[in-house]
Amino acid sequence: MASVSKLSHIGQAGEARMVDVSAKAVTDRVAIAEGRVLMAAKTLDLVLAGNAKKGDVLGAARIAGIMAAKKTHELIPLCHPLPVSKIVVDIAPDRKLPGLTVRATVKVTGQTGVEMEALTAVSVACLTIYDMVKAVERGMRIEGIRLVEKRGGKSGIYRAKE
Repeated sequence: MASVSKLSHIGQAGEARMVDVSAKAVTDRVAIAEGRVLMAAKTLDLVLAGNAKKGDVLGAARIAGIMAAKKTHELIPLCHPLPVSKIVVDIAPDRKLPGLTVRATVKVTGQTGVEMEALTAVSVACLTIYDMVKAVERGMRIEGIRLVEKRGGKSGIYRAKE
């Protein structure tokens, strides 16, 4: 079980555990995640025109992403509850997809990172977009959810390769 012990959330016997971060330094930490919702050009036009039956798709998705980031510790087992200081959810249309690119930036001053909060924000924002316009197009696809960048903490800076 040597390889299992290298995972911080797994104990020596393979049991799940919450990592003790109390000895870690308090630092500024930032994580940026992104994902995409692919849809037909007509569906994208409907969203951008603000004509979806359920209302403001982009506004609802932004709020959902922010709320999700704040509740990450309730959704993902073993995540620490964090006093996040900043959450920004940006949604940009991309006619080449066609669809929407969702990007979340989360910041905290603390002892552990906010990667999961950023990824959760993107995931829930994408799901909200799907939910808001699924009556128009059930075949939309949510793709490419990933960590783009993280800063802070002992491991320093990570940037995804394009």
